[in-house]
Amino acid sequence: MNQNEILENLRVSYQANSLDVGDCDVNPEKQFEKWFSEVLSSQCDEPNAFTLSTVSNGQPRGRVVLLKGIEEGSFLFYTNYKSSKGNEIKENDRVSMTFLWLPLQRQVRIEGVVSKVSADKSDDYFQKRPRGSQIGAIASPQSGIVSSRSELEKLFEEAEKKFENQQVLPRPENWGGYAIKPTYFEFWQGRRNRLHDRVAYLKQASTWVRQRLAP
Repeated sequence: MNQNEILENLRVSYQANSLDVGDCDVNPEKQFEKWFSEVLSSQCDEPNAFTLSTVSNGQPRGRVVLLKGIEEGSFLFYTNYKSSKGNEIKENDRVSMTFLWLPLQRQVRIEGVVSKVSADKSDDYFQKRPRGSQIGAIASPQSGIVSSRSELEKLFEEAEKKFENQQVLPRPENWGGYAIKPTYFEFWQGRRNRLHDRVAYLKQASTWVRQRLAP
């Protein structure tokens, strides 16, 4: 069997659960919190991992990042502001998030508007990171071209040596947090025969409107 035949025959019958509009909280943020508490109790690796999608010059781009907080209805993550995604966000502040939780056969899509968090909040989170992660953020020219792994490790070693006698490391000005304010949620529950359950929330003024979508 060749690779395409293998791909054509890869199938999983989803039947772990079901979802209807009436099962969902009227507030999508609370519905997300409910599902997230359930995935934390599952055997899902990196349950806070999501695909962040941006658009640059009409070209969609995606990468996996980690959710690091939910505050006042916004979803927080941290990165290098001069990275590819940082530059794309600067160009277009409309983004989307996609969580995939296979152990529960669930997916959540969120669309919204992204903005930087305060410098104080970025400082606070930076100091909570492991020292190695702090050094990495200082040393790495994220999304820039490096000639080799050795060059990257050299940059790390230089930063490590520079701050070896400094207990509290300074947050780089080009590193910090973003907050995504949702305008759309979609909760997906896998079902048999590909008749999946999909419940969407659309923001209209200050109200969330729930709708069932066809799979």
